[in-house]
Amino acid sequence: MGDHKEQGINIDPAFVRALAELLDDTQLSEIEVEDGDRKVRVARTLTAAAPVAFAPAAVPVAAPAAATAAPAASVAPAADRFVDAVKSPMVGTVYLAPEPGAANFASAGAAVKEGDTILIIEAMKVMNPITAPKSGTLQAVHVENSQPVEFDQPLFTIG
Repeated sequence: MGDHKEQGINIDPAFVRALAELLDDTQLSEIEVEDGDRKVRVARTLTAAAPVAFAPAAVPVAAPAAATAAPAASVAPAADRFVDAVKSPMVGTVYLAPEPGAANFASAGAAVKEGDTILIIEAMKVMNPITAPKSGTLQAVHVENSQPVEFDQPLFTIG
């Protein structure tokens, strides 16, 4: 039918195309399927967009000539926003709660201790707990429940 014989295994081009479409649909960078002694891996190279820093919008202010303008507040560039963030160690799907309908492991503003589970990442049907690397306050969670994540993507920040 559509099978091709290469290096001793049958390759179904339609199956490979379906896996490639799955990569696009889930925004993953690679997928590997194993069936007995057959193994198919489809991967794509992702190009990272350069971080964009946004300057605050200029607001025209009518002031008397004698008035002194206050110095503008310092705005951190977008690239610095995630400097202290804990980043994803793998590609997978984030879950903020241990099971559907349960309360989240932690929410922004909550006190956490080193080793506390903050979220889990499902990768290849394995649930991987992502824990707090230090004690402090969970300042922000940068992902949403059931969101696919890439390697090194910011997950949360503890201050």
